[in-house]
Amino acid sequence: MSRSAGHLIVSTLENAGIERVYAVPGESYLDVLDGLYDSPIETVVCRQEGGAGFMALSESRLTGRPGIAMVTRGPGAANAMISVHTAYQDATALVLFVGLVPIADRARESFQEFSLPEWFSSTAKKVIVVDDEHRAGDLTAEALRIAASGRPGPVVVGLPEDVLVRLTDSPAPTPAPIAEPQPSVVDLESLTARISAAKKPAFVLGGDGWHEGHGAALAQLAASAGIPVFCDWRAYDALPHSSPAWAGWLGYGRADAIAAGFAEADLLVYVGATRSDVASDGYTRGFDAQTIVVGLDPEATQHAGRIDAQILASPRSFVTALNMSTGSHLRGDRDDTWMISRAKVQSQVATHRPDAEVAGAIPRTGVDLGVAFGILDDRLGGEAILTYGAGNATIWSHRFIRHLQPASLVGARNGAMGLAVPGAVAASLAYPDRRTVAICGDGDFLMNGQELATAFAHGAKPLVIVVDNGVYGTIVSHQVNHYPGRPSGTRMVNPDFAVWMSSFAGHGERVEKTEDFEAALDRALAADGPALIHVLIDSELMPPAADEIAV
Repeated sequence: MSRSAGHLIVSTLENAGIERVYAVPGESYLDVLDGLYDSPIETVVCRQEGGAGFMALSESRLTGRPGIAMVTRGPGAANAMISVHTAYQDATALVLFVGLVPIADRARESFQEFSLPEWFSSTAKKVIVVDDEHRAGDLTAEALRIAASGRPGPVVVGLPEDVLVRLTDSPAPTPAPIAEPQPSVVDLESLTARISAAKKPAFVLGGDGWHEGHGAALAQLAASAGIPVFCDWRAYDALPHSSPAWAGWLGYGRADAIAAGFAEADLLVYVGATRSDVASDGYTRGFDAQTIVVGLDPEATQHAGRIDAQILASPRSFVTALNMSTGSHLRGDRDDTWMISRAKVQSQVATHRPDAEVAGAIPRTGVDLGVAFGILDDRLGGEAILTYGAGNATIWSHRFIRHLQPASLVGARNGAMGLAVPGAVAASLAYPDRRTVAICGDGDFLMNGQELATAFAHGAKPLVIVVDNGVYGTIVSHQVNHYPGRPSGTRMVNPDFAVWMSSFAGHGERVEKTEDFEAALDRALAADGPALIHVLIDSELMPPAADEIAV
């Protein structure tokens, strides 16, 4: 069957089971857009390329399928770079298709021309340019495979405008399933021996790939063996927080008592995670313990320090094999004291408390976030999908919002701002029957708040909570520590976000007092469509310091 290369690319995506592509249209890939016209794949039309990339990343993290974004050349690719960097550092499968100038126009500084390999080669697993129309399908399948195999990450595919319209008889391939390495019997026997001999072993879970409840199975196994389970930053939906083994999350905003417990472990088993600078407090904690790294990356990228054993396996294959092979042999002669002590600390850290009860975090004006996020946690009941950009405003939610379901958190682990809103839009489209909540500061919200227009256009129904203190709060906190009394470059002026939301015919409310938050939240949760709560807080309020939490 003769068809254009652009249509062949779409057919290959269909064969791969792709349900949505997130796109900002461009004349450089019109033929792909034309192929999507008759396709069952939904084309989600976004308002900015960074938002499109973040939506694709969010869908990938929540579903386990590579997220697909499509943008045009030059300026469009530049805007999308932020999502590629996020996918690379976060190890999330993403395929970014970029329209390019016609082949005959290359190296002539033609309109919007740029070098795709030179821009992206240091921040993507692979950069592919489709210069042969007959290989368009095979190269698309290759991009999907590379993005999802080994350590997942972004693949960038260039689409020259003239190649897309050329005809080909090549069939659309069906990408093969990604093979998952299985831990060997020797691996599991060695692991079991190390854990049973340890006095204070601990699991550290992280990364993607916890979509099917394997975290709950591992938590059950750990609880039966008296082993606490920590999680990496913004990956703590890997296990249900109701588990008696849940010991808390590591990284930015963590409690000192949790980090201190992590540092006491004499054996650390990282599953899907690594000992990065974030989880180890800048390469200062956990380096003396025996270390086992379980993951798909043979190079153990981002891992620092010793590795006593490495097991190549996915979370699914590792947990399945561990459950089948070890039974109760992990316990050794330990009792539950070690696990119980760590779980108790986490429980105390996560206990709802007003900011006014925490020394140094007393709000003079505005909403008490300790109260507000406690109410939000009660309403969500551990079942919602939470999305985050960056900023101090997220710390309260990280601390107080429970997760009882896998694949229920999307946050930029590389600290990128602007993910919360587009991430929530994509989450709502992928799981329309689940509650989706974006938590963002005022600075983060206006990075990609325009993607609320995408939500209205495509039927997504996220709840967005904007915490407004009128400053770039994370940077201010560093200035307070290093340049006290000299604020510079961090002040912002904001509109009334609730009024802005209402201009879309959505539900918007502005809350300036703690006592008004609960009723506003209930109205927002009852809204039939996207909703936004604009929460005003004291501009000098900082999250409770990690060592100020009484435990």
